[in-house]
Amino acid sequence: MNIHSEVEMAWTSRNIPDQTGRIAVVTGSNGGLGLVTARELAAKGAHVVMAVRNQDKAARAIEEIRTTSPDASLELIALDLSSQQSVREASAKVLAAHPRIDLLFNNAGVMAINESRTVDGFEMQLAVDHLGHWTLTALLLPALLRTPGSRVVTVTSTAHHIGRPVDATNPHLQGRYGPWRAYGQAKLANFHFGLGLQQRLRRAGAGTASLIAHPGLSDTNLQTVSVESSSGGASQRFFHSMAKLTGMTADDGALPQLRAGTDPLAKGGEFYGPLFMNNGRPVRKPVLRRLGMDQAVAKLWEVSERETGIALDVPSAGRT
Repeated sequence: MNIHSEVEMAWTSRNIPDQTGRIAVVTGSNGGLGLVTARELAAKGAHVVMAVRNQDKAARAIEEIRTTSPDASLELIALDLSSQQSVREASAKVLAAHPRIDLLFNNAGVMAINESRTVDGFEMQLAVDHLGHWTLTALLLPALLRTPGSRVVTVTSTAHHIGRPVDATNPHLQGRYGPWRAYGQAKLANFHFGLGLQQRLRRAGAGTASLIAHPGLSDTNLQTVSVESSSGGASQRFFHSMAKLTGMTADDGALPQLRAGTDPLAKGGEFYGPLFMNNGRPVRKPVLRRLGMDQAVAKLWEVSERETGIALDVPSAGRT
Protein backbone atom coordinates (compact mmCIF):
# COMPACT_ATOMS: atom_id res chain seq x y z
CA MET A 1 0.00 0.00 0.00
CA ASN A 2 1.46 3.36 -0.99
CA ILE A 3 1.44 6.51 1.13
CA HIS A 4 -1.43 8.06 -0.82
CA SER A 5 -3.62 4.97 -0.24
CA GLU A 6 -2.89 5.05 3.48
CA VAL A 7 -3.86 8.71 3.68
CA GLU A 8 -6.95 7.99 1.53
CA MET A 9 -8.15 5.52 4.15
CA ALA A 10 -7.70 7.73 7.17
CA TRP A 11 -7.93 11.43 6.21
CA THR A 12 -9.32 13.56 9.04
CA SER A 13 -8.92 17.15 10.19
CA ARG A 14 -5.69 16.02 11.87
CA ASN A 15 -4.22 15.67 8.38
CA ILE A 16 -4.67 19.37 7.57
CA PRO A 17 -1.15 20.80 7.21
CA ASP A 18 -0.03 23.90 9.06
CA GLN A 19 -1.83 26.91 7.58
CA THR A 20 0.15 29.64 9.34
CA GLY A 21 0.44 32.75 7.21
CA ARG A 22 -2.29 31.70 4.77
CA ILE A 23 -5.42 33.72 4.03
CA ALA A 24 -8.67 31.78 3.62
CA VAL A 25 -12.04 33.24 2.60
CA VAL A 26 -15.02 31.07 3.56
CA THR A 27 -18.58 31.97 2.57
CA GLY A 28 -21.38 30.95 4.88
CA SER A 29 -18.97 30.39 7.75
CA ASN A 30 -21.43 31.35 10.49
CA GLY A 31 -22.89 27.84 10.70
CA GLY A 32 -22.85 24.28 9.44
CA LEU A 33 -20.08 23.18 7.10
CA GLY A 34 -18.73 26.70 6.70
CA LEU A 35 -18.30 27.15 10.44
CA VAL A 36 -16.45 23.84 10.73
CA THR A 37 -14.25 24.79 7.76
CA ALA A 38 -13.41 28.15 9.32
CA ARG A 39 -12.78 26.57 12.73
CA GLU A 40 -10.42 23.88 11.41
CA LEU A 41 -8.45 26.29 9.23
CA ALA A 42 -8.10 28.77 12.09
CA ALA A 43 -6.99 25.97 14.42
CA LYS A 44 -4.17 25.26 11.97
CA GLY A 45 -3.05 28.89 11.94
CA ALA A 46 -4.83 30.39 8.92
CA HIS A 47 -6.27 33.89 8.97
CA VAL A 48 -9.92 33.21 8.10
CA VAL A 49 -12.12 35.81 6.44
CA MET A 50 -15.65 34.85 7.39
CA ALA A 51 -17.87 36.18 4.61
CA VAL A 52 -21.44 35.93 5.87
CA ARG A 53 -24.88 37.54 5.67
CA ASN A 54 -26.13 37.16 9.26
CA GLN A 55 -23.74 39.23 11.34
CA ASP A 56 -25.28 38.36 14.72
CA LYS A 57 -24.96 34.66 13.98
CA ALA A 58 -21.41 35.26 12.78
CA ALA A 59 -20.48 36.93 16.05
CA ARG A 60 -21.69 33.83 17.91
CA ALA A 61 -19.72 31.64 15.49
CA ILE A 62 -16.55 33.57 16.30
CA GLU A 63 -17.16 33.02 19.99
CA GLU A 64 -17.61 29.30 19.33
CA ILE A 65 -14.37 29.04 17.36
CA ARG A 66 -12.46 30.84 20.09
CA THR A 67 -13.63 28.37 22.73
CA THR A 68 -11.29 25.82 21.14
CA SER A 69 -8.82 28.20 19.45
CA PRO A 70 -8.50 31.29 21.68
CA ASP A 71 -5.86 32.83 19.41
CA ALA A 72 -7.78 32.21 16.18
CA SER A 73 -7.16 34.89 13.57
CA LEU A 74 -10.63 35.78 12.29
CA GLU A 75 -12.09 38.60 10.24
CA LEU A 76 -15.76 39.27 9.54
CA ILE A 77 -17.00 40.59 6.19
CA ALA A 78 -20.67 41.24 5.42
CA LEU A 79 -21.69 39.28 2.34
CA ASP A 80 -25.19 38.70 0.98
CA LEU A 81 -24.77 36.40 -2.01
CA SER A 82 -28.29 37.18 -3.20
CA SER A 83 -27.21 40.77 -3.93
CA GLN A 84 -24.64 41.45 -6.62
CA GLN A 85 -23.98 44.85 -5.06
CA SER A 86 -23.21 43.23 -1.72
CA VAL A 87 -20.84 40.78 -3.41
CA ARG A 88 -19.00 43.63 -5.12
CA GLU A 89 -18.70 45.58 -1.88
CA ALA A 90 -17.50 42.53 0.07
CA SER A 91 -14.94 41.68 -2.61
CA ALA A 92 -13.57 45.22 -2.56
CA LYS A 93 -13.14 45.06 1.23
CA VAL A 94 -11.39 41.70 1.06
CA LEU A 95 -9.02 42.88 -1.68
CA ALA A 96 -8.23 46.12 0.15
CA ALA A 97 -7.09 44.11 3.16
CA HIS A 98 -5.62 41.10 1.37
CA PRO A 99 -3.83 41.54 -1.96
CA ARG A 100 -2.98 37.81 -1.77
CA ILE A 101 -5.45 35.02 -1.03
CA ASP A 102 -4.53 31.35 -0.56
CA LEU A 103 -7.94 29.69 -0.26
CA LEU A 104 -11.46 30.53 -1.34
CA PHE A 105 -14.25 28.22 -0.20
CA ASN A 106 -17.47 28.81 -2.14
CA ASN A 107 -19.50 27.08 0.55
CA ALA A 108 -22.72 28.99 1.27
CA GLY A 109 -26.02 27.96 -0.25
CA VAL A 110 -29.76 27.49 0.06
CA MET A 111 -31.69 24.32 -0.75
CA ALA A 112 -35.12 23.52 -2.20
CA ILE A 113 -36.87 26.69 -1.05
CA ASN A 114 -40.10 28.19 -2.35
CA GLU A 115 -39.79 30.31 -5.48
CA SER A 116 -38.49 33.80 -4.88
CA ARG A 117 -36.48 36.47 -6.65
CA THR A 118 -33.48 38.47 -5.49
CA VAL A 119 -33.09 42.24 -5.61
CA ASP A 120 -31.44 41.69 -9.00
CA GLY A 121 -34.40 39.70 -10.29
CA PHE A 122 -32.57 36.36 -10.20
CA GLU A 123 -34.05 33.04 -9.08
CA MET A 124 -32.88 32.77 -5.46
CA GLN A 125 -31.15 29.38 -5.51
CA LEU A 126 -29.19 30.05 -8.69
CA ALA A 127 -28.33 33.51 -7.36
CA VAL A 128 -27.02 32.41 -3.95
CA ASP A 129 -25.50 29.06 -4.81
CA HIS A 130 -23.88 30.06 -8.12
CA LEU A 131 -24.16 33.62 -9.40
CA GLY A 132 -23.03 35.23 -6.13
CA HIS A 133 -20.04 32.90 -5.99
CA TRP A 134 -19.33 33.53 -9.67
CA THR A 135 -18.93 37.26 -9.01
CA LEU A 136 -17.00 36.74 -5.79
CA THR A 137 -14.54 34.37 -7.46
CA ALA A 138 -14.12 36.60 -10.50
CA LEU A 139 -13.38 39.67 -8.38
CA LEU A 140 -11.02 37.85 -5.98
CA LEU A 141 -9.24 36.00 -8.79
CA PRO A 142 -6.40 38.53 -9.16
CA ALA A 143 -5.43 38.01 -5.51
CA LEU A 144 -5.64 34.24 -5.91
CA LEU A 145 -3.50 34.29 -9.04
CA ARG A 146 -0.81 36.29 -7.20
CA THR A 147 -0.55 33.53 -4.59
CA PRO A 148 1.45 30.40 -5.45
CA GLY A 149 -0.48 27.23 -4.66
CA SER A 150 -3.81 28.98 -4.11
CA ARG A 151 -7.03 27.02 -4.46
CA VAL A 152 -10.72 27.64 -5.08
CA VAL A 153 -13.04 24.99 -3.65
CA THR A 154 -16.65 25.07 -4.81
CA VAL A 155 -19.17 23.02 -2.85
CA THR A 156 -21.72 21.10 -4.91
CA SER A 157 -24.10 18.31 -3.85
CA THR A 158 -25.19 14.83 -4.85
CA ALA A 159 -28.26 16.72 -6.08
CA HIS A 160 -26.19 17.81 -9.09
CA HIS A 161 -27.16 14.40 -10.51
CA ILE A 162 -30.81 15.51 -10.75
CA GLY A 163 -29.90 18.89 -12.23
CA ARG A 164 -30.09 20.08 -15.79
CA PRO A 165 -27.56 22.47 -17.31
CA VAL A 166 -28.56 26.12 -17.15
CA ASP A 167 -30.88 27.04 -20.00
CA ALA A 168 -29.64 30.29 -21.53
CA THR A 169 -33.16 31.19 -22.62
CA ASN A 170 -34.67 30.68 -19.14
CA PRO A 171 -31.96 30.44 -16.45
CA HIS A 172 -34.34 31.60 -13.71
CA LEU A 173 -36.95 28.92 -14.51
CA GLN A 174 -39.82 31.32 -15.09
CA GLY A 175 -42.96 29.22 -15.44
CA ARG A 176 -40.97 26.04 -14.79
CA TYR A 177 -39.95 26.45 -11.17
CA GLY A 178 -39.78 23.56 -8.74
CA PRO A 179 -37.77 23.68 -5.50
CA TRP A 180 -35.70 20.61 -6.35
CA ARG A 181 -35.49 21.44 -10.05
CA ALA A 182 -33.94 24.80 -9.12
CA TYR A 183 -31.64 23.25 -6.52
CA GLY A 184 -30.44 20.58 -8.95
CA GLN A 185 -29.75 23.25 -11.56
CA ALA A 186 -27.81 25.38 -9.05
CA LYS A 187 -25.71 22.49 -7.76
CA LEU A 188 -24.93 21.28 -11.28
CA ALA A 189 -23.88 24.87 -12.00
CA ASN A 190 -21.48 24.60 -9.02
CA PHE A 191 -20.15 21.34 -10.46
CA HIS A 192 -19.64 22.83 -13.92
CA PHE A 193 -18.23 26.06 -12.50
CA GLY A 194 -15.50 24.37 -10.48
CA LEU A 195 -14.43 22.15 -13.37
CA GLY A 196 -14.76 24.91 -15.96
CA LEU A 197 -12.63 27.24 -13.87
CA GLN A 198 -9.91 24.60 -13.67
CA GLN A 199 -9.96 24.23 -17.46
CA ARG A 200 -9.38 27.95 -17.85
CA LEU A 201 -6.71 28.10 -15.14
CA ARG A 202 -4.84 25.24 -16.78
CA ARG A 203 -5.01 26.81 -20.25
CA ALA A 204 -3.63 30.06 -18.83
CA GLY A 205 -0.78 28.25 -17.08
CA ALA A 206 -1.94 29.64 -13.73
CA GLY A 207 -0.67 28.32 -10.41
CA THR A 208 -4.15 28.47 -8.88
CA ALA A 209 -6.21 25.27 -8.76
CA SER A 210 -9.98 24.81 -8.76
CA LEU A 211 -11.54 21.78 -7.08
CA ILE A 212 -15.05 20.66 -6.19
CA ALA A 213 -16.43 18.87 -3.14
CA HIS A 214 -19.72 17.64 -1.78
CA PRO A 215 -20.68 16.87 1.84
CA GLY A 216 -23.03 13.95 1.29
CA LEU A 217 -26.01 13.94 3.62
CA SER A 218 -24.98 16.08 6.57
CA ASP A 219 -27.09 17.18 9.50
CA THR A 220 -26.71 20.96 9.31
CA ASN A 221 -28.87 24.07 9.44
CA LEU A 222 -29.22 23.84 5.64
CA GLN A 223 -31.83 21.13 6.15
CA THR A 224 -33.73 23.18 8.74
CA VAL A 225 -33.78 26.31 6.59
CA SER A 226 -34.95 24.20 3.65
CA VAL A 227 -38.01 23.09 5.62
CA GLU A 228 -38.73 26.59 6.93
CA SER A 229 -38.26 28.26 3.54
CA SER A 230 -40.48 25.76 1.73
CA SER A 231 -43.39 26.17 4.17
CA GLY A 232 -42.74 22.68 5.52
CA GLY A 233 -42.66 20.89 2.16
CA ALA A 234 -43.01 17.10 2.41
CA SER A 235 -39.80 16.24 0.57
CA GLN A 236 -37.87 18.86 2.51
CA ARG A 237 -39.18 17.38 5.80
CA PHE A 238 -38.20 13.91 4.60
CA PHE A 239 -34.58 14.87 3.93
CA HIS A 240 -34.45 16.81 7.18
CA SER A 241 -35.52 13.66 9.03
CA MET A 242 -33.07 11.52 7.08
CA ALA A 243 -30.24 13.90 7.95
CA LYS A 244 -31.18 13.68 11.62
CA LEU A 245 -31.37 9.88 11.55
CA THR A 246 -28.56 8.86 9.17
CA GLY A 247 -26.67 12.00 8.20
CA MET A 248 -23.11 12.80 9.10
CA THR A 249 -22.23 15.51 11.57
CA ALA A 250 -21.17 18.88 10.24
CA ASP A 251 -17.63 18.04 11.42
CA ASP A 252 -17.56 15.00 9.12
CA GLY A 253 -19.51 16.64 6.29
CA ALA A 254 -16.95 19.44 6.02
CA LEU A 255 -14.03 17.06 5.55
CA PRO A 256 -14.34 16.69 1.74
CA GLN A 257 -14.04 20.45 1.19
CA LEU A 258 -11.27 20.73 3.76
CA ARG A 259 -9.40 17.94 2.02
CA ALA A 260 -9.89 19.56 -1.38
CA GLY A 261 -8.54 22.82 0.00
CA THR A 262 -5.59 21.60 2.05
CA ASP A 263 -4.44 18.10 1.09
CA PRO A 264 -1.00 18.55 -0.55
CA LEU A 265 -1.80 15.60 -2.84
CA ALA A 266 -5.05 17.11 -4.17
CA LYS A 267 -4.93 18.53 -7.70
CA GLY A 268 -6.97 20.96 -9.73
CA GLY A 269 -10.05 19.45 -11.34
CA GLU A 270 -10.48 16.79 -8.65
CA PHE A 271 -13.74 16.05 -6.88
CA TYR A 272 -13.93 15.08 -3.19
CA GLY A 273 -16.84 13.56 -1.31
CA PRO A 274 -17.80 10.82 1.15
CA LEU A 275 -16.73 7.28 0.23
CA PHE A 276 -20.26 5.87 0.20
CA MET A 277 -21.93 8.68 -1.76
CA ASN A 278 -23.62 10.32 1.24
CA ASN A 279 -21.58 8.92 4.14
CA GLY A 280 -18.03 7.93 4.87
CA ARG A 281 -14.52 9.24 4.95
CA PRO A 282 -13.54 11.96 2.44
CA VAL A 283 -12.10 10.51 -0.75
CA ARG A 284 -11.42 11.55 -4.32
CA LYS A 285 -14.48 10.77 -6.43
CA PRO A 286 -14.73 10.16 -10.18
CA VAL A 287 -15.98 13.05 -12.28
CA LEU A 288 -19.04 11.72 -14.08
CA ARG A 289 -21.48 13.31 -16.55
CA ARG A 290 -18.62 14.22 -18.90
CA LEU A 291 -20.71 13.85 -22.07
CA GLY A 292 -21.64 17.34 -23.20
CA MET A 293 -19.79 18.94 -20.29
CA ASP A 294 -17.72 21.33 -22.40
CA GLN A 295 -20.85 22.71 -24.03
CA ALA A 296 -22.60 23.01 -20.65
CA VAL A 297 -19.61 24.83 -19.16
CA ALA A 298 -19.43 27.22 -22.12
CA LYS A 299 -23.16 27.95 -21.77
CA LEU A 300 -22.75 28.51 -18.02
CA TRP A 301 -19.99 31.06 -18.68
CA GLU A 302 -22.18 32.83 -21.25
CA VAL A 303 -25.19 33.00 -18.93
CA SER A 304 -23.20 33.96 -15.83
CA GLU A 305 -21.37 36.79 -17.57
CA ARG A 306 -24.60 38.06 -19.12
CA GLU A 307 -26.60 37.98 -15.88
CA THR A 308 -23.95 39.44 -13.57
CA GLY A 309 -22.17 41.73 -15.99
CA ILE A 310 -18.90 40.28 -14.65
CA ALA A 311 -16.46 38.45 -16.90
CA LEU A 312 -14.42 35.63 -15.44
CA ASP A 313 -11.36 35.63 -17.64
CA VAL A 314 -8.18 34.16 -16.19
CA PRO A 315 -5.61 35.91 -18.43
CA SER A 316 -7.20 39.31 -17.79
CA ALA A 317 -7.37 38.69 -14.03
CA GLY A 318 -3.71 37.73 -14.05
CA ARG A 319 -2.79 41.13 -15.46
CA THR A 320 -4.73 43.02 -12.76
